[in-house]
Amino acid sequence: MPLLGRHERDSMRPELRDVIEYRKSGLSVNWIVGCPLDCGYCVRHLFDNYDMKVPKALMTDTAAVRMLLDHQYFQPHITPIQLLNRATDPMLPRVKQHLFEALRMLDARELTNQVLVITRWRIEHEDCAFFNSLRHIRLTVLVTHSGIDNEQVEPVDSGIAANSLRIAHDHADRYRVILYWRPIVAGLNDSDEHLRRAFELSYHAHATVFTGLFYKEQIRAYYQANGLPEPYDEAARRKVFPETLEQRILAGAAEHGVGSPLFRKTSCAVTYAHGVADYNGHYGIRGLCDICPGSQQHKCEEAWQRPDRARVAEMTERLGGQFLGMTDGAIVVSGLAEPPRYLMQHTFAFQVHDAARPHHPSHHGRADIGWPTIKETP
Repeated sequence: MPLLGRHERDSMRPELRDVIEYRKSGLSVNWIVGCPLDCGYCVRHLFDNYDMKVPKALMTDTAAVRMLLDHQYFQPHITPIQLLNRATDPMLPRVKQHLFEALRMLDARELTNQVLVITRWRIEHEDCAFFNSLRHIRLTVLVTHSGIDNEQVEPVDSGIAANSLRIAHDHADRYRVILYWRPIVAGLNDSDEHLRRAFELSYHAHATVFTGLFYKEQIRAYYQANGLPEPYDEAARRKVFPETLEQRILAGAAEHGVGSPLFRKTSCAVTYAHGVADYNGHYGIRGLCDICPGSQQHKCEEAWQRPDRARVAEMTERLGGQFLGMTDGAIVVSGLAEPPRYLMQHTFAFQVHDAARPHHPSHHGRADIGWPTIKETP
């Protein structure tokens, strides 16, 4: 794959040139940019990069892995990792060999970190053989499937992802497979038939995550400019997932049955699939756990513990923030951006919340759209 020229690099947004970004699901490494799949809701809109269709590399695979391992927030055997999940699809033919090389290098160092690979493209039998050859990293393949049949919004046939899910699950040995059911959008892919198809697909996964749409201003502007049906009347910082939609999904799952448990949060599904406690410490937010299998709740309960207050205060101050205290389920801080908060969260396996962005009961970190502004606590 060709490396981006200096002029191309200089014309890109600084955020896109920044290869490593700390997200809630882990340190995200994105050294390849460009994707031809044209999903209308793609986060590449946020980086003014949606029109770059041919994947190109910002650096070599070796340099990207070295940058990860040298990152100030990386902790061997602790920090979850995401590969090529922001600016391309890692299973595209031009990209896949680079993904595999990065996975080889991480595995060769005998790291046991959780590694997440998210795709909506084709997974073949030989890909599964490679995944099974990895001996140390805890690999999870998350197959994105929406069932959206409006080609203006999502021109990629969802049947491709469905077939990939089946193949990946059928051949899984040393890795795990998640049905990443997203984005679910009210009025677009939430009919009873859409739900039924997703429930059927859940039988081909070790766990299922369901979640909504990032409908930020840049994505809304693209919808408006291209005459796409706007799903909501306003944009939002967090994912939009109305309360009634969640209730319909949970009721439908109870009625029709599912082959793998449903989870609201990615890390909950990933850790369940690997038989370990959630690395994000969601157990402290009890309302999240009401749909989790009892065995997983027990596992998370055993591992979950309130961190030492003095250690938390010291780390918060060292990272440049202010420690405000601890609730029953979360550390509360101010003055810290998301990356240092996630570093603390993964270090302590305990939720870390920004006082300026409160979490409303039952919203579970989602946008207020479709939810009461204030939710009474039972």
